[in-house]
Parts: sequence; structure tokens; C-alpha cells
Amino acid sequence: MASDRPRTSVTAWRPPVPGIAEVFHAHFTDHAYPAHTHDTWDLMILDEGSVNFALDRRRHSATGSASVLLLPPGVPHDGRTVTAAGFRKRNLYLEDSVLPQCLVGRAVDTPVLSDGLLRRRIGRLHAALVPPGDGFEAESRLAFIRERLHFHLAALQPRTPGREANRLAAELRELLDARIHDGLSLHEAAATLHAHPTHLIRCFKQTYGIPPHTYLTGKRIEQARRLLLDGHRPAEVATTVGFHDQSHLNRHFTRHVGTTPTRYQRTRTGA
Repeated sequence: MASDRPRTSVTAWRPPVPGIAEVFHAHFTDHAYPAHTHDTWDLMILDEGSVNFALDRRRHSATGSASVLLLPPGVPHDGRTVTAAGFRKRNLYLEDSVLPQCLVGRAVDTPVLSDGLLRRRIGRLHAALVPPGDGFEAESRLAFIRERLHFHLAALQPRTPGREANRLAAELRELLDARIHDGLSLHEAAATLHAHPTHLIRCFKQTYGIPPHTYLTGKRIEQARRLLLDGHRPAEVATTVGFHDQSHLNRHFTRHVGTTPTRYQRTRTGA
């Protein structure tokens, strides 16, 4: 007999708490995130099930409610369900005011933290964020989470510069970041950077782990999420962030987030 439980359940909102860009709660039973990056830190706890993911092309796994996952900004990662029951998770997308970019190198190699105290603090913050209006409590709990995360990251050795230092790939990434809305052709990028197109693609993928078109799509999805949570219509969002139309946005958004833009927008609880 088929289960009556929904295969996908998503709730997302932007709380009025400095440092938190988005709160995202989800239950997935059959979903695979494509490789992508975030502009923010992704702080995740599991409530049920297991998840398998790659961060910077290294695979990791987490099971049960004891682990905390911290995925740094700008580093490619994916994610997928492991069992038929899937997993339930709660995410906080944290801005640089909570964790600065200079800590990214320390976070890449150890994204799964076994820390019961940190796990409990994050759970209490989520509980404080669900009823809107108690911003002081949420800010206070976030301060203790920040302190604990800095404690963990300070104990890790920073990664020595390597692929990240590739000049050509970094220049292409800067060019893509500046042209998220308008986009650009591969020919234009190659001419601007005085590089052969295929060499440019190989260089970018070797440095960042994903091809440039995948990176650009992920950046557009990031911006679409923010605009949707601000109440903008999906059709308007699609063209604003650089997609051809709403169906184009729907296709990529569903692959990245696990639900359509319209359903994602309807989940807002803090609006």
C-alpha cells in the first residue's frame, strides 16, 4: 500500500534576524540536489534519516540527529537521499556577518560536526524562529551558535592554496558574478579573458568543481529564492534573474530546491 505521507514538504522564509538570510525546512524522500554553490553558509541539522553529499568533490554522509552540517559559501556541493524514507532537515543560511569568508578554507575538509551542544542550540534557534516576532531571543541564540562554530573552525587547519588560486578561473567567476542577470556567451567570455573557450571551461571546472554554466544557474537560483521570499511573482523573478521565462525557472528551480517556485513562495511563514 502506498504511503499517505507527502514525498516532498518544504517551508522557507526570511526572518527579521540579522545574519540569517533564509530558514529552510524540508522533508525529501526522493530528491537529488545537483552540484551548486551558495553565497551564504549553509548550517543544517537532520531530524530524521540520512543524507549523502559531496563537497568540493569529496563525498560525505550524515545520519540521525546527532550531526551538524556546515557547508561554506562558494564551494560546490550536491546532496541526495540514501533510503526510501528519505530525510528531514532544517537549514539556516548564514551571512558573512556570522561567519566571515576567510574561514571557508577551514570548513571545506570537515563539513560534518559531531557536537551535541551545537545541535541543541541550533534546534532551539529554529524553535524561536517559527513564531515570528521574538527577534531578541533568536539573535541571542544565534550569538551562541556563532561562538560555537568559531570554536570548531579555529581548531581546523586552513587548506593551503591550490586550485582556488587559478587566475583564469577566478577572472571568469568574477565575470559571471557581474553578469548574472544579463548573461554572456562563451565566445564573449573567451574574448574578454583572451582564452580559448574549451580551455576556459576546463580551467573553471578544475578549479571550482563545476562547469561555468552550472555555476551561473546556481547563482540565479540563489537570487530567485531571495526575490520569491520578498513576495515577487515567479514570472517576474524568472526574467529578473536571467531565465528566459517562468517555465525555464521552474525547471531549474525544482532541480535545485525540490519544489516549484510557486509552492516555495507559498510556504513563507514569516511574511
